[in-house]
Amino acid sequence: MILGRISGLFGVKGWVKVYSYTEPREAVLDYDRWLLSGKNGWQEATVAEGQRHGKTVIVRITGYDDRDQAVGLIGTEIGVPRDELPKADSDHYYWSDLEGLSVVHRDGTELGKVDHLLETGANDVMVVKGETERLVPFVMDKVVLGVDLAKGEIRVDWEWD
Repeated sequence: MILGRISGLFGVKGWVKVYSYTEPREAVLDYDRWLLSGKNGWQEATVAEGQRHGKTVIVRITGYDDRDQAVGLIGTEIGVPRDELPKADSDHYYWSDLEGLSVVHRDGTELGKVDHLLETGANDVMVVKGETERLVPFVMDKVVLGVDLAKGEIRVDWEWD
């Protein structure tokens, strides 16, 4: 499961900035072993130390002790094995579980499949691609009537033009 990506350098001692997809941002630090994407696939890495720093998270990864070593990490995705993630509460979903699901209007019309989701501040939004691309708010019990992961379907009450 992708939790974020390394977005830049911080200081001269090998620290990097992390753009975290977790909520809250510093929850990416709950995992001391990461998988980092690279040219040769995913490689395991150990977080030596990390903290929230303003609107970002900064981390020092074991074995990266200076800026020159760490520069190669920029753009690297950060992942953890799926089985290490906590189970989602009812009516809460990991975005990766929603991507690819069919979106069906309450009248039975299939709108397309969830391509990806966006965080807008007010609520998350599903980008649904079918005959056309639609932005559908992911608001449980108002727009989203139900999610059936086993059936691969999200039922919605959403009017489109």
